[in-house]
Amino acid sequence: MKEKIISFNGMDICTENVGNPEDPAILLIMGAMSSLDWWDEDFCSALASKGRYVIRYDHRDLGKSVVYEPGSANYTITDLADDAIRVLDAYSLEKAHVVGMSMGGMVGQILAIRNPERIQTLTLIASSVFGMEQEKLPPMDQKILDYHGKSATLDWSDREAVVSYLAGGWKTLAGSKPFEEERMNRLAEREMNRAKQLQSRFNHAFLGGGEEFYDRMGEISVPVVVIHGTEDPALPFEHGKALARTIPRSQLISLEGSGHELHRTDWDTIIASLVKTSSLVENNR
Repeated sequence: MKEKIISFNGMDICTENVGNPEDPAILLIMGAMSSLDWWDEDFCSALASKGRYVIRYDHRDLGKSVVYEPGSANYTITDLADDAIRVLDAYSLEKAHVVGMSMGGMVGQILAIRNPERIQTLTLIASSVFGMEQEKLPPMDQKILDYHGKSATLDWSDREAVVSYLAGGWKTLAGSKPFEEERMNRLAEREMNRAKQLQSRFNHAFLGGGEEFYDRMGEISVPVVVIHGTEDPALPFEHGKALARTIPRSQLISLEGSGHELHRTDWDTIIASLVKTSSLVENNR
């Protein structure tokens, strides 16, 4: 994939792209504490092979984008939505098909409410409703919080231990499908190689803001597809059903046995949905 660094206000956002720039653009927005690497390059290439121009990027405090000392970041989720628009601007894209995973899906909801003219379609993977409604839904499995609590005693200078920790974090998010340990270790190694400061990722745990967009999913007018694993331990399946229930004319696709993950066995389903949804809009232009 080709790297492109976007600079603004003294900050850098690292992006990568693959495919033909003349094809319909798909912007991939990853979740909290997860760099662009977790949109597997093979997944991106497979999507590009279907005639799509695919862009992924590192949020602030991840990968090769701007980082702040742990505990010192003062940006909000609305700022992350601004970053997504800056990525579109840097690629001279008037609009794009947006795909958000987990927190990235909440960024996508803000974009669809605030900047509908820039969003052609919205796909929400393993995400949840953005607002107070989320408090009524099943909570995150305690095992995930317990696992990341161990990071305080991790030797961040021990490469092997850090890779094991990063990959292991995804294991706590998995469903009953066989865990892809080799692939997760490979992606964890790539993330470690690219990161400016790995511990800055935890700034996302304190991310706030965006209250003006709370519980406004009913205002979303672009075509929306909700994709959710039936065994998601981070944002249980009820979160996906709540999204589909509150966003007008949205479609829910269930991934049986999948957790809070992009399991390789689900790629064909996800890619087929992205191609179908984006094609409907492109054909009606």
